[in-house]
Amino acid sequence: MKNSYRKLKRAILLRTMLITALTALIGYGILILVDDIFQDVCARLIIRFFTMLGANYDMAKYLYGHIFVTHKTLFLIGGFWLLFLVLFYFSIGRMTGYLNDISDEIDSILNASDEPVTLDSELEPMARKLSELKMKLARREMEAAESEQRKNELVVYLAHDLKTPLTSVIAYLTMLDEHPDMAVEERAKYTHITLEKAVRLGELINEFFEITRFNLQDIVLEKEHLNLSILLEQLADESYGMLSEKKMTCAVDVEEDLIVYGDPDKLARVFDNLLRNAAAYSYEGTEILIQARCGGEKVTIVFTNTGPQIPQKKLEMIFEKFYRVDDARSSRTGGAGLGLAIARQIVELHEGTITAASDSRHTRFIVTLPAGEQKQGKQIE
Repeated sequence: MKNSYRKLKRAILLRTMLITALTALIGYGILILVDDIFQDVCARLIIRFFTMLGANYDMAKYLYGHIFVTHKTLFLIGGFWLLFLVLFYFSIGRMTGYLNDISDEIDSILNASDEPVTLDSELEPMARKLSELKMKLARREMEAAESEQRKNELVVYLAHDLKTPLTSVIAYLTMLDEHPDMAVEERAKYTHITLEKAVRLGELINEFFEITRFNLQDIVLEKEHLNLSILLEQLADESYGMLSEKKMTCAVDVEEDLIVYGDPDKLARVFDNLLRNAAAYSYEGTEILIQARCGGEKVTIVFTNTGPQIPQKKLEMIFEKFYRVDDARSSRTGGAGLGLAIARQIVELHEGTITAASDSRHTRFIVTLPAGEQKQGKQIE
C-alpha cells in the first residue's frame, strides 16, 4: 500500500516541475520588463513614491539606490519565491480536489449508495480500499440484519414455547387444587410432571436473559496458567447427570498436564457449551469423546459425538449467533443458538480458533489454543 501511489506521486512531481518552470519563465519576463525595458519608469515611480512620503528628491534618490539597487538580489529571490507560492497555491486546487472526491465517495458509502467507487486513476489504490470497505460494510449490515431476523424468529419460538409448559403447569396445579382427596400416588405423579414443566419454563426464561446478556456484555478475560487436562476431566465427571438422561457416556483422552494461559471460567464455559451441544445432537446411548493434545505451540481439543450429519452449508453458519441447526430440536432442547457463538468469541479472545466438521456418523468440534510451557506431544489422529 505504501508504494502503490506511483501515479499520484508522478502527477504531483510533474505539477511541481511545471510550476517551477512557469515561475522561472514568468519571473524572468517580469525581470526583463522591470530591470531593462521599464527600468527608468520604475525608478522614477519609486523615487516619486518616497517624495510623496515627505522626502526631498536627493533623499528619495538615495533611498532608491540604497534599498532597491543595493539589495536587488534579495528582492529578486523574494519575488521569485512569492511568485512560486502564488502559482503553487492555485495549482494545489487539483490536490484538494482529490480530497473532495474521496470525501464524496465516503459520503456515498455512509449513505449505502449502490453506485461503484470511482476516483481518478492517480487514486486507484484508494478506490480499491474504499471498494473493499464498502463491501465489508454491506456484508456486515447484511449479517447484522440476518442475525436480527434470527433473533426475532427465536424470540417468537421461545414466546410460543413458553405457553406450552405454562399451560401445563396451570392445568395440573388447578387439578391438584380442585381434587384435594386425590390418591397419594396420583398426586405425586402430577406434582412431578408439574415440576418438570416449571423447570422447562425456567429454562426458556433463561434463554431470554441469555439473548440480552450476549447483546450487552463485553467479555473481559482474567488469564492465568491453568491445567487443561484437569479442567476437561472435571467437565466429563460433572456431565454424568446430564448425559444419563439419554443413556450416554463421556470418555476423556487427554495428555497429562496440558498447560494453557487463559481464563479458567470462560474456557470452562466454552467446553461446557461444546459438551452440551454434542449431547443435544447425539444419538441415544452413544459416547462423547473428548481429546486433547499438544503439538508445537498449540493445544488442540476435540469433542466428537455420534449423531446425524450436519450439512456443510449449515456448518459454515453454526457459530453465528442465534443460528440453530434444527429449529424443532432446538426448541425442545432449549438452545437459543448462542452457545457456539459465545464459545467462538471466547476462543478468539484467547487468540485461538474453533471449527466444526461432520460426516455421516460423527460431528467434531475442534478448538486450538496457544500452548503454555510444556512438552511437545503427538497430534490427534
